[in-house]
Amino acid sequence: MSEQKELSEVEHIKTASRGLRGKIGTAIETGADGFEEDDKQLIKFHGMYQQKDRDRRKDDAGEFIENPTSFMIRGRIPGGRLTSDQYMVWDDLADKFGGGALRLTTRQSIQMHTILLKDLKPIMQAVHKVNLSTMGACGDVVRNVTQALNPWGNKELTQLDPIAQLLSDHFKYKSNAYAELWLGENQLNKEDEPDPIYGTTYLPRKFKIAVTLAGNNSVDLYTNDMGFAATLDANGKIDGYFAFAGGGLGMTHNKAETYPRAADLLGWIPEKDLIPVAEGIVTSHRDFGDRTNRKHARLKYVLAEKGVEWFRSEVERRSGAKFDIDRKLPKWETPNYLGWTERADGTLALGFHTLSGRIKDFPEKPLKTALKDIISGFNLNVQVTADQDLVLMGIKKEDKEKLEAKLKEYNINPASPKPLYDRALACPALPTCGLALTESERTFPQLLESIQKVIDKLDLNDRAPIVRMTGCPNGCARPYSAEIGIVGQQAGGKYSLFFGGNPEGTKVGDYVAKKVPFADIAVQLEKAFEVWKKEGNPDERFGDFAARYSLDKFRELLGAM
Repeated sequence: MSEQKELSEVEHIKTASRGLRGKIGTAIETGADGFEEDDKQLIKFHGMYQQKDRDRRKDDAGEFIENPTSFMIRGRIPGGRLTSDQYMVWDDLADKFGGGALRLTTRQSIQMHTILLKDLKPIMQAVHKVNLSTMGACGDVVRNVTQALNPWGNKELTQLDPIAQLLSDHFKYKSNAYAELWLGENQLNKEDEPDPIYGTTYLPRKFKIAVTLAGNNSVDLYTNDMGFAATLDANGKIDGYFAFAGGGLGMTHNKAETYPRAADLLGWIPEKDLIPVAEGIVTSHRDFGDRTNRKHARLKYVLAEKGVEWFRSEVERRSGAKFDIDRKLPKWETPNYLGWTERADGTLALGFHTLSGRIKDFPEKPLKTALKDIISGFNLNVQVTADQDLVLMGIKKEDKEKLEAKLKEYNINPASPKPLYDRALACPALPTCGLALTESERTFPQLLESIQKVIDKLDLNDRAPIVRMTGCPNGCARPYSAEIGIVGQQAGGKYSLFFGGNPEGTKVGDYVAKKVPFADIAVQLEKAFEVWKKEGNPDERFGDFAARYSLDKFRELLGAM
């Protein structure tokens, strides 16, 4: 008889939580500074993390000041789609409670930091009034569903709107806890309905879903636990989906049993089987995911260890669907959405580049005020992108010059400085994230500037690589699927370098150097770029070259072997 492993502590917390309630209500009512240890896990299911500002500051007497407990809160915004009014609510909440700053996430959501506990409830209620929520934006459930961008107002892409919404709504948990605790709906006074998908223990870990059209990978589909790439019939209507499962990016340094992984293609299914197959994939994770070790609990490990064939059969058994494994997937080509685009209805869209997604008023560049003025003044719809940018939609052609004049008045340039910056990502890291080992967002501009000098020196701007940076190995800015991933490894500013992802995001890279000081990153990359320049094909992207050239050769070059 095999030894029974003990469930992780979080599993016991979820089981005993009374439908994700715990003692959260007591802390709200008593005006506590923060939540108890068990409730720190439960509040994630309500869309927030408890944090502290990790920057150390001294008072006039030279004593360190104890930073207050604060919270990061994140929206559930399917497909990143917002009306002007919805965006304005987030903008207003940032002024009132979030230190005047918003942050666009890589899952097409918006989050705010430095929130006090007493302000959580009014934030939830304000978001609810514009038909949004923070429910399930974090925690061991299906999180925000991402969706391919549509600045063009393309009819085929527009069909994804209800699909993203359907998947988001279908996988919301059934507990009334969110409404009771945050929206004041105690009058519900009824028992939670049984949750056929999540039960009382929910999923072993977080679960991420993306939807797109086959051939368009603007959502980094392969990094998701589950993805659907829609196909079209002769009339341009969705007739089915290529289904993917088993992607995920979190890992732990020096633990070989944890690793980033690209999703596998399970096959094609007809349109009618979308929800049955989605349920089959999610419940397979529920039932076979590791509940004893949270670092080994993502769906990717089920696929890796049980095999794609086994998983495909299990999903077919659960869903009653049959995967077509012979249908060919079209070539992926990620469209560029930055800059001005004409929409199908005759209006315009503006793909607005915001490095690292931080929207606030910077010195001499009041970005947040400018966006507020433009989005409200021209009544624009918005789509947050998976690359931490904004697409502003519904601009009348006759208003283009007025809008550009407004931007000039605010000293704001919506364009990416150079190709290197187009799809560059960084996570928040220090000072707010409790998991961060190193800096990321705050030092990313400096790092990109140093890498850009190398790109200019070697004349590689026409194929500048995709660079992403994180302050720890959890991979929130998708570093492993980038051509160059820069991953915080050790306090004091030391990073691992990962090569081998590609521009279309269909695979993940591997490490080529470890414990590289921040100041040496550009120096190390210059060595690699010189080899790429000399031995690569004229139009070969760095990620493709790195995989072909051999990562072991790069490890030797960069001193990792």
